[in-house]
Amino acid sequence: MAHGVVQVTNPSSSRWRRRTGEYATVAAALEAAGEGDVLSVSAGTYRENLVVDQAVTLRCADGPGTVRIAPASGVALTVRAAASVHDLLIEGQDGAAAALLVEACAPELSGLRISTRSAVGLEVRDSARPTVRGCTVDNPAGLGISVLDAAGGLFEDCEVVAAGQSGVAVRGGGSPRLERCRVHHTSGSGLSVTGEHSSIEAVGCEIFEIHGTGLHLSQRASGSLTDCQLHRTTGDGISLDTDAVLAMADCDIHDIPENAVDLRARSVLTLTRCTVRRFGRNGLSVWDPGTRADANQCEIHDSTGDYPAVWVSDGAVAILDACRVHDVPDALFVLDRGSRADVVDSDFTQIRNTAVSVSDGANVQLDDCRIREAATGAWFRDHGSGGTFAQVTIDDTATGVIVTKGADPALDRCTVTNATESGIYVSAEGRGTFTGCRVTGSKGYGFHIIDGCRSTLTRCRTERCARGGYEFAEPGPVTEDCSSDRTAAPEPAPVPAPAAPDRQPAAQSYGLLGGVPQQRPAEAEPAAVPAARESTEVLDDLDALVGLDSVKREVRTLIDMIAVGRRREQAGLKAPSPRRHLVFTGSPGTGKTTVARLYGEILHSLDVLERGHLVEVARVDLVGEHIGSTAIRTQEAFDRARGGVLFIDEAYALAPEDAGRDFGREAIDTLVKLMEDHRDAVVVIVAGYTAEMERFLASNPGVASRFSRTITFGDYTADELLSIVQSQAAEHEYRLGEDAGEALLKYFTALPKGPAFGNGRAARQTFEAMVERHAVRLAHVAEPTHDELQLLYPEDLPELP
Repeated sequence: MAHGVVQVTNPSSSRWRRRTGEYATVAAALEAAGEGDVLSVSAGTYRENLVVDQAVTLRCADGPGTVRIAPASGVALTVRAAASVHDLLIEGQDGAAAALLVEACAPELSGLRISTRSAVGLEVRDSARPTVRGCTVDNPAGLGISVLDAAGGLFEDCEVVAAGQSGVAVRGGGSPRLERCRVHHTSGSGLSVTGEHSSIEAVGCEIFEIHGTGLHLSQRASGSLTDCQLHRTTGDGISLDTDAVLAMADCDIHDIPENAVDLRARSVLTLTRCTVRRFGRNGLSVWDPGTRADANQCEIHDSTGDYPAVWVSDGAVAILDACRVHDVPDALFVLDRGSRADVVDSDFTQIRNTAVSVSDGANVQLDDCRIREAATGAWFRDHGSGGTFAQVTIDDTATGVIVTKGADPALDRCTVTNATESGIYVSAEGRGTFTGCRVTGSKGYGFHIIDGCRSTLTRCRTERCARGGYEFAEPGPVTEDCSSDRTAAPEPAPVPAPAAPDRQPAAQSYGLLGGVPQQRPAEAEPAAVPAARESTEVLDDLDALVGLDSVKREVRTLIDMIAVGRRREQAGLKAPSPRRHLVFTGSPGTGKTTVARLYGEILHSLDVLERGHLVEVARVDLVGEHIGSTAIRTQEAFDRARGGVLFIDEAYALAPEDAGRDFGREAIDTLVKLMEDHRDAVVVIVAGYTAEMERFLASNPGVASRFSRTITFGDYTADELLSIVQSQAAEHEYRLGEDAGEALLKYFTALPKGPAFGNGRAARQTFEAMVERHAVRLAHVAEPTHDELQLLYPEDLPELP
């Protein structure tokens, strides 16, 4: 039904031969029209399914937007010829069809407004090549624009204002070009390109407010973006997988809560003069063998999350040339054998944690790069990890370079200046070749190489290092033609550690991967140190514990060694220096935490520890959800324990059997470093099941060497469990009635002693259950006697599990 008329004219004919006519429906006008005719449609709503199959012009007689094509079902408008369609409002209501369909032709569409709830707003297929200018698509029920079946076309100044799925979807060999288009408020990807020979080219476009991924290319699809903006998505900004190829130039990707750019499965990305900023996870993440990202003159900065700016893993490759990475938690993480990052003439600045991290057999090469204002300049973490640093400068870090657990990098003509801890630190079987390197102005050592690591130093020099230029442990590294401004010898001899090394105060020490130091307020008062109990009083508390005879002997032995060592020092003799860090093994509920607390108090009473307090943590307190946050959490826990005992319960959970990329390893590595740097400040006790703790001690070559003694806590016997119940009863003013003691012995003997058995905890729970059953029993006694209110009988025992 029409609310107007359609006039058909042919302006190409001579005036005396010009055909004209008026029709009540658009369909009738189209049927009567010939090639070159102009259909001027009067204002109104037309409930018709229109098919344009001749090269005609279709326009509004009364101005843009006055003609509404709105059939009840099916495709509202189908174009199958090189027609021109202008300024119509097209509506569709069919969830299985497109509102506007262009097939196998090259029409010109301009000023159209497609406002619909269809499967697709505008569909281009069958090799069609339309020119679409100034059109808008609003389709909250389906796709905005779909280009498929080898179709393409030019879309200029168009806008997808809403889509229930992807804003622009390309598949089946489609290849559209978008110029100055805007795609926003979609419920799927902003742009989605899928399949071999499918491609998209976008120039000057903006993609934003996307409920999903901004741009997704997959399955051999390709794309090119120039001078585009992509921002405010809920998923990744750009996602490439399965052999996708994308080139981007002069683009700005920002305000992305997930990965700004994510590549997987042999996809390839080239970034030129692009900016990536304000992202929640990785700015650039590259995964899988054959995947490659090449960034030239790009800037990645202002992370809003706790992830590395650039992540390379699973055999992928990333190349950064003349790039800047700054104001991020970590700059570059390269993981896994076969993964590689090549970085040339680039800057990493204001990095809260680690600028460059290499692990799991990965390899990096940095040439003529600058690292500044980072907690750690570079960390080569484990066996097989390495690479080359050539003419790299590292300035204003906590630690310049760390090499651990068998990693073996090569540093050539590198400079480390103004480190607040060590300039270069090697431990736990780390190696490394350092040629022509220079460490200046370190507040710790220049080169600090412990655990007998066999690094090689050639023509290296240290200057103005507060604790010394070189600190080596025997057998130590191999040196040749090295020097320091603190020694006249051309080659440094191993420097023995001072008997009482100067340590930074707790408020000034920020640890291996600590954050940016904060100034202590001038008015702040030091924390109050609790008054120490006499050691004999604390030992009496230890002796009062039920059972644990072997544990008590071990602790007394340690205490005796410390006490005798003090006397030898007073007599001018060399005192033994037993390491105070301990391993507690045994089942839960055997008193490990209690003994750790008393041990701290005893060391405080002997002036070995400043405070003697206990800080108890577990995996959840040390391991963060994001890369880099684990080291920070571990540092914070260590700082809370300064002057006391750091007790790590179930420490084996930091080294699971199938560790993979588990962040617990980072907690262990950080802890080992802190225990070495601050050996006099904190006593560390790790605890857990016996077999699992053996795995933990083997997880890092430096772990076992840090702990001098393992104390095993045996399970309580039935008699000892009975004693615990008797102690609990006396404390709460209960007594065991006749035959209750014998019944408890039988109960504890029969109680299953599997891995989950609670030991002392089980005894306490048994007592609490007896008290509850006692209360239920006496609740029905009108006037219980004083003895009845106290006595527990065999019938109060709970059922065996």
